[in-house]
Amino acid sequence: MTADIAPALNSEAVLGKSKAYILRALARKQGGDLDEYQLWASLALELLGKAALARIHPSLIADPTHFQSLFAASGINISTDIKTIAAHTLYERLRHLSQAFDEKAKIFCTTISQRRNAELHSGETPFKTMKVDAWESHYWHCAYVILSTMKLNLDDWLGLTQAEAPKGILAHGREVKAKAVTIRIERHKEQFEARKKADREAALKGAEHKEAYHYRGLFTLLSDEEWGIACPACSGRAFLAGVQIAEEVIDTHFDEGNAWESVAKEYAAEQFHCPVCNLWLDGIDELEATGLDTSHEETEEREMQYEPEYGND
Repeated sequence: MTADIAPALNSEAVLGKSKAYILRALARKQGGDLDEYQLWASLALELLGKAALARIHPSLIADPTHFQSLFAASGINISTDIKTIAAHTLYERLRHLSQAFDEKAKIFCTTISQRRNAELHSGETPFKTMKVDAWESHYWHCAYVILSTMKLNLDDWLGLTQAEAPKGILAHGREVKAKAVTIRIERHKEQFEARKKADREAALKGAEHKEAYHYRGLFTLLSDEEWGIACPACSGRAFLAGVQIAEEVIDTHFDEGNAWESVAKEYAAEQFHCPVCNLWLDGIDELEATGLDTSHEETEEREMQYEPEYGND
């Protein structure tokens, strides 16, 4: 079926175009044109994301309001006018494709696409105000995550020689983030221990039986679940907020004419906040640097729902 899919929705064709654009971006960087480096890099990243979604099914990148494109996604080409989803929709969908493509990654990718649109469609020059160091490591991290969803790596995207520089940027970025998180934890620990003993004990005791909902504005993430964990800085009751990544029915039973099912839900954390010492961690990269267990599972029982019968009378 893949051979019948229009190039705009064909994963391999979109990936090939992404490769061409990212190599063009690197060539601009080597030539010292950093504005065009960002421009071509942003285009390449968006195409890379669309290739990842299209590899699952072309309909994931077809404009749902354009029926000709939906037909094309099914291999029926009734028009050469093919429309695909906007960048913000693309990056929202990628959130469901990889646990590593977290809220921070989504915001970064959406922002770089907005700067690109401003560069192309207005008199603004947003790329001129952006220093490479401010965005490059985030960019290559996002590219790495998207490539991983297709079981590809930077070598596959850039070629063996070209991939060496981004690999170095990625390694350096991870090292810097890990050190920054370690220092942040140490600082919060020092600040907490500098408080009077009675104050520390009262704060720890007061938090023992609290839940996340007891605190207003604890997280910025619109999470699916929040759960308690020991703080690595003060050992107080802190909380993780995460999104659901899996669901599995593990048991079914009947009770007084009703059918029930036990469902195991798995969550992956993206933010951490300790109300006791106010330690704050944002994103999977920062959480991984702490060594905290970021996965969480809960089981719930719910009444089974059935599809309503079709009215055939």
